[in-house]
Amino acid sequence: MFAPPVYRHHYDGARWSTRSGALPTAAYACACGQTGTATGTDDVAALVGEYDYHQSICTGAPAATPEGRTAA
Repeated sequence: MFAPPVYRHHYDGARWSTRSGALPTAAYACACGQTGTATGTDDVAALVGEYDYHQSICTGAPAATPEGRTAA
């Protein structure tokens, strides 16, 4: 996996750079409230697998928290 090309200014002579990003990063946020971030090739690949698995079992409803008025 590689990061997308870096956009360069229109007047600098190289509108799109073919240089890949040095360190890939990724993040996701589900409607249920679960989030995840990763940095590095192996961690990003693992995060994609984690996200795919989460989407296969997630109902999309926010998870109930024991905080607030009913917790006391």
